[in-house]
Amino acid sequence: MVNPNTNLKVEAEEVPVAEEAPVKLEINDLTIKYGQHTALKGVNLEIREHEVFGIIGPANAGKTSFLKSINRMDTFDTNMSVEGQIKFNGLDIQDLKNIYALRSRIGVVFPLPVGLPLTIYENVALSPRLRGINSKSELDVIVERCLTRAALWDEVKDRLNSLGSLLSGGQQQRLTIARALSQDPDLLMLDEFSIAVDPVTTMRIEDVLKELKKDMTIILVTNLVQQARRLADRTAFFLENECVEVGNTEDLFTGEVKDQRTRDYVEGKFG
Repeated sequence: MVNPNTNLKVEAEEVPVAEEAPVKLEINDLTIKYGQHTALKGVNLEIREHEVFGIIGPANAGKTSFLKSINRMDTFDTNMSVEGQIKFNGLDIQDLKNIYALRSRIGVVFPLPVGLPLTIYENVALSPRLRGINSKSELDVIVERCLTRAALWDEVKDRLNSLGSLLSGGQQQRLTIARALSQDPDLLMLDEFSIAVDPVTTMRIEDVLKELKKDMTIILVTNLVQQARRLADRTAFFLENECVEVGNTEDLFTGEVKDQRTRDYVEGKFG
């Protein structure tokens, strides 16, 4: 089997600008169905290393299904079928026999915080333990690093043995991000991460994401078009189960667009 860890991260100081960066994720003619219902059809995209790639669009446009297909979540849903090609680090993910190795390189943060019934410490240490890291000193370093990168360490460092479920909603969402980072991913996907988070915490997480792009590629699905404008280097607009348009984010807001529906959506005329 080909190792999906091929072509992993470069050091932050060597990160090229997005326009010159290699392709991290290549999507060719992607179609996703649930039974007879088509959730997404004919999508072609390239997502580059070390960029924040935004995906905007109204509900039921296929945004979440897009993320699920990248992480091979169709293996959990017999009603979900994926056609076309998804290449991650140059490898067709359908050819990978070890799906768990693929998922270990891809962190996912869902709309609502999914806290494991574990302590704060063990929420973050779980993935490293599953990779065979059992040294307490090594785990301590990983936990502190991930909680720090998720802007949570200072708030929880004195209660790491408390249940993660006792944290506030915003703290739990940041714990979810820390847990995703503990996988040491080179692709982080966030699906409406701020839907249940207060504005102050949302801005803190946005600041975290700006820093994280130095080390990984980020796909940001958001129903907040101004959030995409603040964070994303490039943005795709999904509508009626298709990718209508993709381009530099600021161009979608201020420049020429290929489809008037894109302009209407970002201006709030529907959604």
